[in-house]
Amino acid sequence: MTGTPGPERTLHMVGNAHIDPVWLWRWPEGLQEIRATFRSAVDRMEEYPDFVFTCDSVMYLEWIERHDPQLFETIRARVEEGRWQVVGGWWIEPDCNIPSGESFVRQALYGQRYLLEKFGTASTVGCNVDPFGHNAMLPQLLRKSGMDGYMFLRPGPHEQELPGQFFDWEAPDGSRVLAYRLPNEYCSPGKDIGGHLDKALALMPSGEPELMVFYGVGNHGGGPTRANIDSIHRLDAMDGLPSLRLSHPEAYFARIRERADRGELPVHRGELQHHGPGCYSSHSGVKAWNRRAENELQRAEKWACVAREVAGEEYPHARFAEAWKLVLFNQFHDILAGTSLRSAYEDARDDYGRARSLAAEIFNRSVQAVARRVDIPLPEQPEHAQPLVVFNPHPWELHTDVEAEYLHATGAGLTDDEGTPVPVQHTRSEATMAGNRARIAFRAEVPPLGHRVYHLRPGLRPEGDARDASGPVRASGTVLENEHLRLEIDPGTGWLSSLSSVHGELLPPEPAPHAVVIDDSSDTWGHRVRSYDKTAGVFCCTRVRLVESGPVRAVLRVESTYGRSELAEEFVLSAGSRQVEVRTTVNWQEKLKLLKLRFPTALSDVTATHEIPYGHLERTPDGTEEPAQAWVDVTGRLPDGRPAGLTVANDSKYGHDVRGGEIGMTALRSPVYAWHEPQQLDPDGVYDYLDQGRQDFRTLLIPHGGDWREADPVRRAAELNQPAFALLESFHAGPVSQRVSYADDGGDTVVVTVVKGDEDGSGDVIVRAYESAGRATTARITLPMLGGRTVEAAFGPCEIKTFRVPRDEQQPVTETDLLERPAAVDAVPG
Repeated sequence: MTGTPGPERTLHMVGNAHIDPVWLWRWPEGLQEIRATFRSAVDRMEEYPDFVFTCDSVMYLEWIERHDPQLFETIRARVEEGRWQVVGGWWIEPDCNIPSGESFVRQALYGQRYLLEKFGTASTVGCNVDPFGHNAMLPQLLRKSGMDGYMFLRPGPHEQELPGQFFDWEAPDGSRVLAYRLPNEYCSPGKDIGGHLDKALALMPSGEPELMVFYGVGNHGGGPTRANIDSIHRLDAMDGLPSLRLSHPEAYFARIRERADRGELPVHRGELQHHGPGCYSSHSGVKAWNRRAENELQRAEKWACVAREVAGEEYPHARFAEAWKLVLFNQFHDILAGTSLRSAYEDARDDYGRARSLAAEIFNRSVQAVARRVDIPLPEQPEHAQPLVVFNPHPWELHTDVEAEYLHATGAGLTDDEGTPVPVQHTRSEATMAGNRARIAFRAEVPPLGHRVYHLRPGLRPEGDARDASGPVRASGTVLENEHLRLEIDPGTGWLSSLSSVHGELLPPEPAPHAVVIDDSSDTWGHRVRSYDKTAGVFCCTRVRLVESGPVRAVLRVESTYGRSELAEEFVLSAGSRQVEVRTTVNWQEKLKLLKLRFPTALSDVTATHEIPYGHLERTPDGTEEPAQAWVDVTGRLPDGRPAGLTVANDSKYGHDVRGGEIGMTALRSPVYAWHEPQQLDPDGVYDYLDQGRQDFRTLLIPHGGDWREADPVRRAAELNQPAFALLESFHAGPVSQRVSYADDGGDTVVVTVVKGDEDGSGDVIVRAYESAGRATTARITLPMLGGRTVEAAFGPCEIKTFRVPRDEQQPVTETDLLERPAAVDAVPG
């Protein structure tokens, strides 16, 4: 045994059963295993009066309440005794890199509130022992949901050196939690655990008087066995080991919190990475389903609040809870990371589909309830005229291209709510048939979290169509140019040979590959990988052509091939735009390969900034595969010394690398499903490979000056992921104006992400915002939909804040924690 022997040291032995509800099995088997494991834990309590069981993942308790009420009541009694401990406080153990910041909030919101409702207490210690890395914002998210401790296993000591077995973990805003890295494993064999203890003690510091070890059969459930508990009692009777105490995490954390409060513990600032970087990109489908569901639910919540105030619609708390819980469950680390059975993703597809269907139903009911109350008088020449209401889901003014399909396609023009003509051009319809169905594109300006009415008028000459090469965007077979940007496609490579702005030429003089195919022999997790850089080949350009040009925008289409795979990228440059949209379609037919889309620049002395959940983080640009949310930026100096940068935003991708001034985005990878090293693939085996077939996604290229904040990537990425919505309407009288704003965050560095009904059902509105630039500031948020109420508050760098805004103007606006309980602050102006 390693370590100082004797009873002067104590090991807190934590009996647990880490359960994967989905992994190498589907959820019905996981549910049964949860029932069996919890029944076993209750039985062990009857047999061993000193035994304590610890569980996390609040959803398991809800499942038991629903499927085995008698067992649930037994658990409730054991919780009251203190022998059944609930840690974690989250709905599930999610992947801790890929979900959005708001999803982490909802993990705690639904998890902790359930514990308070059913057991009268909430968790104080977070627990994510199995996920594959932990983002840097978690300490703040944990603190603001009632937890001051955190337990994890990965990354292991060989993957990231940390200042100790336990330490203060600090988020970018300065929030801290007491973090503990489990030694060896979170589970143990089902028999004598002497060997398990040997391994754990060998990894832990010998001078610490108290440490913690988990035991119990895990992954497929099981929990502590009689042999486990008997061996603990037997080993504790010997004098060559520390004292072994059947305990639980809260008891251990209580022993070391005083040292943390006195500032005696080392501090780790930043993230906990990396383990299995292939998880950032495995199974593009589940990554896209998750991103869309998150955004569609937040969009629906905002407009459900508006519809309640404008149209008297009921706020559908229960349906939102159902939808969010489906999303949260499928953020479980082995689902969202892409590492489960192929058949498990049929279930995930259906769950995300149900969540998105609920969001769509609520959103459409809400916007139609608002639209039918807008005053839209019948025009003097009504034949084939039609109003078009554009809804902005963001609490800042939106300037964006909007596309809409309509009938009676006889060359209609467009005016705004004041009758001013608006440039419009016809574009490719989704319908492929002769007749009177058409699609238009136009530039809309819509007030913050608001709507604006435009008018299709058949008698008005349209400004242009998709084949008109003249206009504010000058276009040729390889070049697009407006007043801010110029880009040129190299037909030899199929990628940009030039991207210039007022800041200078951003690309290197020599062509660099863009769509790069990488040899990827790693397993589904990408174990033992740091970088994906073993080039197997590149896509070869077969065709470049101008497919659309007019007064609104121009579009160049580039088609390429590699092996049996096909790639199409459409470059969209709009009039007045400072960004280029790239619409990508891939038909992928490769196996054990990875597609890396590279965005080379001429920048040197680069700073690489990645969006993380509710924040951002600078990382070393050394080619390491990194997790990121919706944007990555490189900022540095051009060859002439001028400062410049490039932001690449996306609508569904998470794996990125930065090497020097080049951003790489992992578009997809195709290992075998649920394949874990050291298992080797049989050359004659029949396997299912990930990411085969077609997928579609969008990116933005945003050149800027010497500070990424100039590009405002948080808002641009949000607009890409929650686009404007256009609704064809009819003519009718109503009390609502044709151009209205319902909420406005001021458009500065404090970004409002959530406007929702409160969970208590009191009718109050919950507003959540975060400081996005890493700089202290003061924000003023206005809510015209609540009679012009305002929220004024100071934000520290990277700080998340939540406010309760009563509909009763006599009641003050108050700050809350993430569980919507009063925060330890005074009322804020409002």
